Amino acid sequence: MNYILFDGTVRNALLPFTFTRPVADIRVGILTLREKWEKYLGSTTTTLTEEYLSEKFPMVELEENVMINASFLPNEILSELVSNLEPNQAIFKGEEVIAFFTQDSQEEVDFETYEIIEYNEDCFTIEHTWDIFQKNDIAIREDFELITQDRTSQIIPKSVNVISPENIFIEEGAKLEFVTLNASTGPIYIGKNSEIMEGSVIRGPFALCEEAQVKLATKVYGATTVGPHCRIGGEVNNSVLFGYSNKGHDGFLGNSVLGEWCNIGADSNNSNLKNNYEEVKLWSYETENFAKTGLQFCGLMMGDHSKCGINTMFNTGTVVGVSANIFGSGFPRNFVPSFSWGGASGFTTYITKKAFEVAKVVMSRRHVEFTEEDAKILEHVFEETKKWRKE
Repeated sequence: MNYILFDGTVRNALLPFTFTRPVADIRVGILTLREKWEKYLGSTTTTLTEEYLSEKFPMVELEENVMINASFLPNEILSELVSNLEPNQAIFKGEEVIAFFTQDSQEEVDFETYEIIEYNEDCFTIEHTWDIFQKNDIAIREDFELITQDRTSQIIPKSVNVISPENIFIEEGAKLEFVTLNASTGPIYIGKNSEIMEGSVIRGPFALCEEAQVKLATKVYGATTVGPHCRIGGEVNNSVLFGYSNKGHDGFLGNSVLGEWCNIGADSNNSNLKNNYEEVKLWSYETENFAKTGLQFCGLMMGDHSKCGINTMFNTGTVVGVSANIFGSGFPRNFVPSFSWGGASGFTTYITKKAFEVAKVVMSRRHVEFTEEDAKILEHVFEETKKWRKE
């Protein structure tokens, strides 16, 4: 069967992260949403997303296809229902479609003509940016079971101070000596060829993905995910780094999400709790205003290719778009549009030519090419986000 993941109705609620990727490629837990579905279904997937993303994330349509709402996290029951779908069948949870069967001969999909399968079991969805860190605890636990089932961990080195070793899984090539791992509060996954340097203290749930690195004497609280090729240092709490991003020095990152190719300067900090303990509001790209999150703790949401200089201070509930460059003293405002250059004293436009030059250098250091596809996507984001910048 051919499986296609589609963005659904939540794409705008997941900006700035979906400026540069489909919903399916958001990471929560150990795996991306796509990787979760592919493991459960035992099949590759393609993507139905925005047209400007489709060159990098193409859709492959065959004679028979199952369309899957990528914002739903799969489980055994749900994935079995999806894999058993037949023509003119659809799975719904309430008013939200989870998956449906299509044929290339269909001119349109009319669910009134479909047999509706009601899914009434518990399942998790990613509907807002803050869901990524807020639901990361359960997502790590579920991914840990999925990835490690019927497999044997590498041996925990003797120098490691460990609590609940049965909840720790170490992949081949991982390096760790003289660190403390406390898995009594949740599983700890240490990915292939990753490294935890000496003196670090980590409390689960925690996921260190392939080739990622924890710097010397880092303090990590669950539920935190350090995506592939990321680096962290200082103090990190309940945060998710998608991939290829660095927070490599002292400073605090809490209840936050960083996209790909972000860099947090040394001694930078974000606030995750307001001084008056009130509910945190976050910038909403849908309403073009600040929206209630229902959360008391909420930190920094930073889109791909954005960076901040040393000693940067972020207010509670700050949203930074794509390819922004933030520096200087004081607190920048808590919504920084994409392609902004500056800080608390004001911003100018970070022109694409300069941004692309930096991106090429940054990516080449990790042996990744900045492609024409990448440039086209960022050019589109630049144009789409003009209205929020003061040109």
